[in-house]
Amino acid sequence: EVQLVESGGGLVQAGGSLRLSCATSGFTLDDYSIGWFRQAPGKEREGIAYISSSDGSTYYVDSKEGRFTISRDRAKNTVYLQMNNLKPEDTAVYYCAATFSRTIVMVTAWYDYWGQGTQVTVSS
Repeated sequence: EVQLVESGGGLVQAGGSLRLSCATSGFTLDDYSIGWFRQAPGKEREGIAYISSSDGSTYYVDSKEGRFTISRDRAKNTVYLQMNNLKPEDTAVYYCAATFSRTIVMVTAWYDYWGQGTQVTVSS
């Protein structure tokens, strides 16, 4: 059974940091590319960062590189999202998702498996 379980969310002050984890099971990160997404109240789900299965190459949406870093530990079947210098507008539910692909996939609808999400709240 494929599962993705996010953790690491919480309440943080503006300027603070959080590291989200996405623990995966039922598949290998060598075959599935992973994306981190978020959804704020009243807004559509948006992609944040992606990592490919083939070589761990990464891509960030809208210049989030610099504050956000996606990484993976293949031995632990876990993907991380390090978030620094958090801002109130980063408040959202954060999701990880997996798609059977060797390359980075930026089409949200192509992701087959999703976690339940973890809440991140940034206070001003």
